[in-house]
Amino acid sequence: MVIRMPSIKSLCVFCGSSAGKNPQMAEMAGRLGTLMAKHGISLVYGGGNVGLMGRVAEGVLQNGGHVTGVIPEHLLKMEVGHTGLSELVVVDTMHTRKARMFELADAFAVLPGGLGTLDETFEILTWKQLGLHAKPVVLVDEFGFWDPLIAMIDSMIASGFVAPRHRDLFVLARRVEEVIPLAEAMGVPSAVNRADLF
Repeated sequence: MVIRMPSIKSLCVFCGSSAGKNPQMAEMAGRLGTLMAKHGISLVYGGGNVGLMGRVAEGVLQNGGHVTGVIPEHLLKMEVGHTGLSELVVVDTMHTRKARMFELADAFAVLPGGLGTLDETFEILTWKQLGLHAKPVVLVDEFGFWDPLIAMIDSMIASGFVAPRHRDLFVLARRVEEVIPLAEAMGVPSAVNRADLF
């Protein structure tokens, strides 16, 4: 089987530092990492060795892929920084972490997670809404985890707080195997200068 070279070279994955209660979600995270490595796509993520974060990273590493973790110094112990990565970037703040992950990524995939995952996701969507970038964003909804969030966004649109066109800021993948094709279909934009974001 011949796998064509991707237009996306690096994918930032936002996901939980917890594995959650459904073991299938951890399996899904590992599967995404495996797919990324097989397609020659580097992982950019939060640098942890635990939860779904750790499973994605291991999926990439175990299949010969490249992983860059970005983690604030104060979270090195809390999230158990992964010491076996291709590269671990230690930064000063959460804000710097998000900016650095943005710089390194061609596209974004969002797996299940908690408040930190929502923070990262909505910041990157807000930057896109404001026209600061046009990078693909894919929410992975294999288990219906994001259905309540989609309902909330639809409610915001119906209530006039979000423009209907902003529903297209992201796409939904019903299976993790759809992530790479969907992201590539959205296209890889020209580079955006980090200074333009602030």
